[in-house]
Amino acid sequence: MTLTWPVFAAVLMGALLHASWNALVKSSQDKALDTAVIHLIGSIIALPMLAVVGLPPVAAWPFILASVVIHIGYYIALTGAYKHGDLGLTYPLMRGTAPLLVALSASVTLGESLSPAAWAGVIGVSCGVLALGLSRHAMDSPRAVGFALANAVVIAIYTVVDALGARASGNALQYVVTLFALDGWPFALMVFARRGGAVVWPYARKRWPVGVVGAAASFGSYGIALWAMTRAPVAAVAALRETSVLFAAVLGSWFLKEAFTLRRALGTATIVAGVMALRLG
Repeated sequence: MTLTWPVFAAVLMGALLHASWNALVKSSQDKALDTAVIHLIGSIIALPMLAVVGLPPVAAWPFILASVVIHIGYYIALTGAYKHGDLGLTYPLMRGTAPLLVALSASVTLGESLSPAAWAGVIGVSCGVLALGLSRHAMDSPRAVGFALANAVVIAIYTVVDALGARASGNALQYVVTLFALDGWPFALMVFARRGGAVVWPYARKRWPVGVVGAAASFGSYGIALWAMTRAPVAAVAALRETSVLFAAVLGSWFLKEAFTLRRALGTATIVAGVMALRLG
């Protein structure tokens, strides 16, 4: 498997979609409720699609069910990170640590090995991403950092699980549609039960247009990633996908009015160098 130009371009588009829906969540007044609404809408959208694409084979179902459980932890840690810290701090920490964990585990779980150039790319992207997130402000937001780093581990776990599941399925579209049809419900029901109908329904009626956009972006982003992982090394795709941090930095500066500092510029340059090494590797 190699990282071809079409796969490379598709993953970059998926990275932009991923940063977009995360910026929507960060901009909301209630991070947990917005995350629940977005992914519940994603599940509702995916349900009729099952009739078109069909269900994946039996071999893929253990991975789907495991991923649904793992994603509950992902949503909890995600909303905790965004509740306590800026997008420019938490998003890079979550996304920058995960590719290294995926690369280290992929050789055991997936039997993949990377070239020296590809390893340099993974490390370069991760270091650049972390440079965007780590700052003196991080010391002032220990809870945000804790949630973000915990989520990095969760991200690495579900990335490997879903890569194995998509390959076992033999059809990445069937796998991702089935996963999305199921995974929005548990976290949404937990949040709705805690908030109560008097809070949930007025908020959902107000935010559903944003929820549709976020759900479409989330679905497209992860669908592209899983498809790419059936055609290229998982570690390379996972690292390339974290260029979403570049888009998040731009969105954070423009949409959320967060500062774009010299440190972020240097981190951006390091990520670009890592991406080039990934493609050459």
